[in-house]
Amino acid sequence: MSSSAGGTDDRGRDRGKVLSTAKASQAIGKRSLLPRDWKGPSTWIAAIAFIIIVFSIINPRFASVENLRNVLEQASVPLIIVIGTTLVILMGSIDLSAQGVMGAAGMAWILLSPNSREAIDLGIWAWVIALGLGLSLGLLTGVIYAQLKVPSFVVTLGTWYVGLGLGTLLYGDGLLPSLTNQHLASWPTRLTLGLPNAFWLAVVVVVGGGLLIQYTHLGRGILAVGNNESIARSSGMPVNRIKVSAFALAGLLSGLAGILATMQIGSGSPDIGSGQLFTVIPAAVIGGTALSGGEGGVVRSTLGVFLLIILNNGLILSGVDPNYQSGVFGALLVIAIVAVAWPQRDRLKVAK
Repeated sequence: MSSSAGGTDDRGRDRGKVLSTAKASQAIGKRSLLPRDWKGPSTWIAAIAFIIIVFSIINPRFASVENLRNVLEQASVPLIIVIGTTLVILMGSIDLSAQGVMGAAGMAWILLSPNSREAIDLGIWAWVIALGLGLSLGLLTGVIYAQLKVPSFVVTLGTWYVGLGLGTLLYGDGLLPSLTNQHLASWPTRLTLGLPNAFWLAVVVVVGGGLLIQYTHLGRGILAVGNNESIARSSGMPVNRIKVSAFALAGLLSGLAGILATMQIGSGSPDIGSGQLFTVIPAAVIGGTALSGGEGGVVRSTLGVFLLIILNNGLILSGVDPNYQSGVFGALLVIAIVAVAWPQRDRLKVAK
């Protein structure tokens, strides 16, 4: 009898421990998320400053206002994508669908805007439909991942090819659809307060992402799931809803990035997002957003993007042979990722 009572007491203590741990985790997310997000980035700010100084010495043109604007415009698309990618990685998951979603949304937008192929202009509805397509692909990904328990690596890879397929179907075999509205085509490069509009759009997204993680139940839920999904479930958090919401937002932002990239080049292509995946995920990891989830944030991922974009721009202006640029960039990337990930090697996992 006493043994049974003791077992009951033990289970009660264990349950209380789980609940108190969950509450503590949520409290930490509320009180100290911003300091944790800023804890590591000082190192990367110093690294970015060092890279800027070195490349400025090698080629003074690197430090010119014109090149600064060029760097900010180049960074705008990956900055938008990396916010959605960060939300997913903070859960301990991964999102490989960005390039496909960009292609589908970008093609949908340009075909519904003034273009050289179709005599159609839906105005604001072109944006609504294209962004809705990105949101729908992200939502579909989240539902399959959360409800059917398919690993995020697998389902997002599938969504990548679904988006690419949709973009290819929209592209068809007709003329290359090019923007005929010069106001739209020039919008990303036009200056507001001395900086490109494309960068200001990215700033709005980055700030919005930071506020979401810092001050909303969804943001704290994402961190809680990344820290310990079992505890999050036992504390009554709607884990599946959080997962679906994170992937839906990632799809929406990839769709927005696809539209912006299409505006920047002035024509549509299902491959508009080519290469972005190999910038945003390394950028998030380099910045200190752990693949194991629950650690990192928007500030870190943003700095990671700037580090990679500045590095690539500097290599080009330094006259590094194009045949070697990819090799040099890749080698430095591997070194940086290993340096960041090595202390957390026991925690890292991708296909959660």
